[in-house]
Amino acid sequence: MKKNSGNTQKFQCRRTVRITRAEDEKLQRQAAIAHISVAEYMRRRFFGGRPIIARTDDQTTRELRRLGGLLKHNFALASEARQSEVWNEMNQTLKMIQEAIDRLGQGNDTQKV
Repeated sequence: MKKNSGNTQKFQCRRTVRITRAEDEKLQRQAAIAHISVAEYMRRRFFGGRPIIARTDDQTTRELRRLGGLLKHNFALASEARQSEVWNEMNQTLKMIQEAIDRLGQGNDTQKV
């Protein structure tokens, strides 16, 4: 006898939607990027559930935050050494990292699937 993991949900209804071949390819591509099934992707988009974020975006955001943290640590060293030119460069780099994180976090279809 097969044990139910508790995560499966029995769906009682089915709906059919007609879409073009190009739309179907886009759906499949976006679901694959998010590492979920096409059906789950469609349910999340349709019912506005959890945001669908590509794993690569999530990993990139974590890495950018880590780099930003390391850079902030170096701000103190540059301030102590009174290296204003280095401090200004690091400040500019930190702003660029923050802008990249913001772009990844925006809700548009190019960053979120």
